[in-house]
Amino acid sequence: MKLLVTGGAGYIGSICTRLLLGAGHEVVVLDSLERGHREAVAPEARLVVADLLDAERVRATVAEGFDGVLHFAALALVAESVEHPERYYRTNVGGTLNLLEAMTAAGTPRLVFSSTCAVYGEPAEVPISERAPTRPVNAYGASKLAVDHMIRDFCTARGLGAVSLRYFNVAGASGAVGEHHDPETHLIPNILKTVLGQRERVDIYGTDYPTPDGTAIRDYIHIDDLAAAHLLALEHAPPGAHQILNLGNGSGFSVREVIQAAGRVTGQPIPTAERPRRSGDPPMLVAAAELIRTQLGWKPEKPELEQMIADAWAFAQARPRGYLS
Repeated sequence: MKLLVTGGAGYIGSICTRLLLGAGHEVVVLDSLERGHREAVAPEARLVVADLLDAERVRATVAEGFDGVLHFAALALVAESVEHPERYYRTNVGGTLNLLEAMTAAGTPRLVFSSTCAVYGEPAEVPISERAPTRPVNAYGASKLAVDHMIRDFCTARGLGAVSLRYFNVAGASGAVGEHHDPETHLIPNILKTVLGQRERVDIYGTDYPTPDGTAIRDYIHIDDLAAAHLLALEHAPPGAHQILNLGNGSGFSVREVIQAAGRVTGQPIPTAERPRRSGDPPMLVAAAELIRTQLGWKPEKPELEQMIADAWAFAQARPRGYLS
């Protein structure tokens, strides 16, 4: 198949691109490079440097003709979304509308969308199923939920086949390709930056949660397992239907457990500092992941936390400054 990957210069999009290429597909990457990295784009993929907000450029690119689109391009910093919600609605919602209109004009039949567990907000029940109420607590989650609704309506009206994958915490690296954000807000890369001497310590936000060790629990999924789910989702996108599937391992690790595991993997002590809870951080976010297993036949091949950290550590050692190295 000929496939378009939006946001293919980012962490998740660049690794998914490589999986698609390895499966024999032709891939075109569309990325503005505002937050992605040219060096992360697979050399076998053709790169189109364009912003989804440029409706004419998006339409011209999609008009080439594609069998499907994997849509990763989005702003994804929670704190920024609280301070600047307009950026998130304009980019995440407006940019996706341009993409969907271009796909409709070109007759592109399939879409896989990078959604998020942030749409659930602070859940009343854990593990979180796809039937859980959606009540996001920030503009990032709200913008992703708005896109889910928009995709549903395009599927009904235009016959699009789409799958929204609601990610939990993505971690690890895939060979020479890994995580590089500025600013970096994710726990595992920040732990590894501390080991490399690029940070003084790891801040633990909240030690009084109703969890076994008092710190928040999150569901971590290896980036390779997440990428594999996208290929399966692309193959299981029936015309006129919109599927929503959680993408997580179905088990959780606390902040302290992640820090301890990183200490074992790196063989280094991890200095920490305890901080107050952050507003809007739930005690537990763990996926009920049965539906994706039954619907797509997906199962994680690398569910161990140590494996995720070891792969991320290998990337961090090889490229201590990320794609600036």
